[in-house]
Amino acid sequence: MQLDAVLSYLDKISRYDARPFTPLFFGGERMGWVNVQWKERLLQHESALFEESYQGLVCRLSGSYRSISHALAQAARRWQQAGWLNGWRNENFTAFRPDGTPFFELERAAFRPLGLTSRAVHVNGLCRLESGEVRMWVGRRSPHKAVDPNRMDNLVGGGVAAGETLDLALEREGWEEAGISRDALQGLKPVSVLLAERPVARGLHREWLHGYDLWLGQEQRPCCQDGEVAEHVLLPLAEVEQLLVDERFMIDAALVVVDCLCRLEYWGARNPEMSTALSRIRYAKQGPLVSSV
Repeated sequence: MQLDAVLSYLDKISRYDARPFTPLFFGGERMGWVNVQWKERLLQHESALFEESYQGLVCRLSGSYRSISHALAQAARRWQQAGWLNGWRNENFTAFRPDGTPFFELERAAFRPLGLTSRAVHVNGLCRLESGEVRMWVGRRSPHKAVDPNRMDNLVGGGVAAGETLDLALEREGWEEAGISRDALQGLKPVSVLLAERPVARGLHREWLHGYDLWLGQEQRPCCQDGEVAEHVLLPLAEVEQLLVDERFMIDAALVVVDCLCRLEYWGARNPEMSTALSRIRYAKQGPLVSSV
C-alpha cells in the first residue's frame, strides 16, 4: 500500500493558492471567483453587468431566474465571439444560491471563467469476487475526447445539466457511459459529496462531486453506448491505487476513487489518516447547503 504517496497526490490536486482570485457576488451573495484576466475583461468590456466593490466583483443584474439567465446568456455569446470561451457545449448548468435555491443558469463553458460551482455524478463500479476480494471497474476515456483523452475515469461520470435532477443525470450518464439500465440505478443514493476545486486554463474549476457506489455481479460487464469511453477494466484495488500514484486518472475521478478506497478501509490501520485528509473536501451534509448539492 502507498498511503503516503496517495496523500501527497491528494494534496497536490486539492490545494491551491486562492489569492489571485477575486470573489464574485450575485444578489449580494458570493457565488464565484474570477482570475486577474477575467476580472479585467468583465470590468473593461461588461461594465453594464459587473462593477468592483470593496468586497470584490459584483454583478449588477437583478430580477427573475429567467431574466438573469437571459442577460448572462447574451454576455456569454459575446465572450464566445470575442474568442474568450472555448469548449462551447450548448448545455447549461444551474448556479445555486448558498441556501440551495436555483439563482440562474448559464452555458457550462462560462462556469469556469466565473468560478461558479457546478454539480456532477460519479459512480464507483465495485465487484466482489467469489474469493471475497473487492475489485473496481475503471474506465479509460476515448482518445477522441476533447478533455483528458485516454485518462482513467470512474465507471460513470458526468455533469448535471440545468433543470436535471441528480437521479436523472445518473440514469442518463449510467446508460450512455456504461450501458447500465435505469432499474439497476433505481434508488441509488450518493454515499459521499466532494468539492473539487482547482485553477484551470479557463478560470477556476469548482464542482460538487456526488459519489455513488454500484455493486455489479461477476457476470455483469459495462458497455459504453456513446463512444466516450474506450474500455472498462476490472482491477484489483492495489492496481487502482497505482493508477492514482502514477497520476493516470482525470482529477475529479481521482478524488472520487480515493474517497471510495477510504470508505472501503483499504489502508487498514492508517485509514483514519486518509479520512482526516479528505474531511476538508467532503461535504458534511449539514445545514442549508443540503439542497444545493
